[in-house]
Amino acid sequence: MNAITRWFTQARLQTRIMLTLIFVVLLQATISGSFTLHYIKGVLEDRIGDQALQLSRVVSVLPQFRQGLIDRDVDQIQPLAELIRQQTDARFIVIGDLDGIRFSHPIVERIGKKRVGGDNQRAIVKKESYVSRAVGSLGPSMRGKSPILDENGEVIGVTSVGYMLDSVAETISGYQKSVILIVIASLFISALVGIGISGHFKRILFGLEPEEIARLFEERNATLEAVREGIISIDREGIITTFNKTAVETLNLPKDQSLTGQDIRQVLPDSEIWSVLESGEPEHDKEIWLNGQSLIVNRLPVMVQGQIRGAVSSFRPKGELELLTRQLSHIEQYAETLRSQSHEYANKLHTIAGLIQIDAKDEALELIGQESKGIQDLVHLLVDAVPDPILAGCILGKFNRARELGLELVVDRESHMVDIPELLPRERLVTLLGNLLDNAFEATLLQLKRNTDGQRTIRLTMSDYGNDLIFEIDDSGGGIPVQEQQRIFEKGVSTKTESGHGYGLFLVSTILKELRGQISLDNHESGGGRVIVYLPKTANLEEKADSIERVNS
Repeated sequence: MNAITRWFTQARLQTRIMLTLIFVVLLQATISGSFTLHYIKGVLEDRIGDQALQLSRVVSVLPQFRQGLIDRDVDQIQPLAELIRQQTDARFIVIGDLDGIRFSHPIVERIGKKRVGGDNQRAIVKKESYVSRAVGSLGPSMRGKSPILDENGEVIGVTSVGYMLDSVAETISGYQKSVILIVIASLFISALVGIGISGHFKRILFGLEPEEIARLFEERNATLEAVREGIISIDREGIITTFNKTAVETLNLPKDQSLTGQDIRQVLPDSEIWSVLESGEPEHDKEIWLNGQSLIVNRLPVMVQGQIRGAVSSFRPKGELELLTRQLSHIEQYAETLRSQSHEYANKLHTIAGLIQIDAKDEALELIGQESKGIQDLVHLLVDAVPDPILAGCILGKFNRARELGLELVVDRESHMVDIPELLPRERLVTLLGNLLDNAFEATLLQLKRNTDGQRTIRLTMSDYGNDLIFEIDDSGGGIPVQEQQRIFEKGVSTKTESGHGYGLFLVSTILKELRGQISLDNHESGGGRVIVYLPKTANLEEKADSIERVNS
């Protein structure tokens, strides 16, 4: 091996290029050919398996087979099974009872004997339809299995529809010959191309390898400037090694100085690209807030011989799409509020109309007074305590949603939320509060299913005194298990058993990281859950103000 390596390194550049190209083409052709054959085999087997599965499902629901198994009548099953098999080109259709006794088979002599293969338990025990591969009395085959159920839904037998795997092998053999011919042709062409390319290099290089390196370097710079995304790369120490013009413009960085050689932690203190160096895990399409704007970022570690040598980050502003998404979110929230109000008030109006028709005017006036008092009290409270229209609208919408669900959202009369920083994103604030209230509603409803006499109240307390905005939510649910309090903010983790949960609190956690907020989970004395959120009034806002001032200037 050393002699070969020494010979190769001492050979002419023309020879090395040609041999390298031939080797690469051979390797590529071998890999692609193997992959092609493997892919074709997989597609054929999947297709045959799906065909067998679908046919087995159809056969399993035919009433003739069900009644035949109940009557244990082979003459009722065998002719129909063979007719279907011949019409669908299946190799076999076997109907068997729970003991594995065949009631149909393409070889009549095997009817009444036990099946071979032993892969019927999922159909019998779990009532599942599935595809299996087994060696039966006719040889290896791809089988579609389905349970045959009686009128009570109990399994009385299993239908097995099979296609032989040797047909797949024959088809693959035909493709294999074609692939071999393609590989041979590729080698021949690569040899010719290698001779041509190496001869070309021999004529133009003349020992000018530095020029080739310089050309590649210029191409790399042109590529960086051609892309419309900002790109920044760092080495293992966090020193910036590459950046493009788009990155400088997007992040509003000074244009009169080079970023190369500077520490990323000094240029962009809030950038989390350093975390990729520590974890080695790529991040795709992550939304971040950096230098006063929302960005979509992709981060990848640079690996050299299995070691992390740096990281690359590409990013772009969310732009108009983000604006449209926010507007749509507000419209949907407004529509949900109107929907819940219209649904509730329609019922109340019908009741009032009925009272008037029966001349129960006093009762109608009393109902109108009760209805207007609750909502008016909340409106008066919000006008004084929460002058921000977006936050007040969110709370009012959740109040109506709670009433629609048969719950009661109570806003503490001592609440005060006036001093909200102007630069605090309102869509983030209402998303945060809305998700927490939705979780409180769900927890309370879940507890009411267990105990219909339970409390129906969710209490919201707000405070803007001091340096933080504080939101406290107390529900009447079953509380938050201590063992779940650390994991509940992870994506996909939920205390609910139904699918589709586990994303609301993950979104809450993401927003809290952006706003530098904190959250506290606890269970109050009555057994329900308590969530307290702290949002600093000044975190990131000074940086955002500086960024806006820089843009305006």
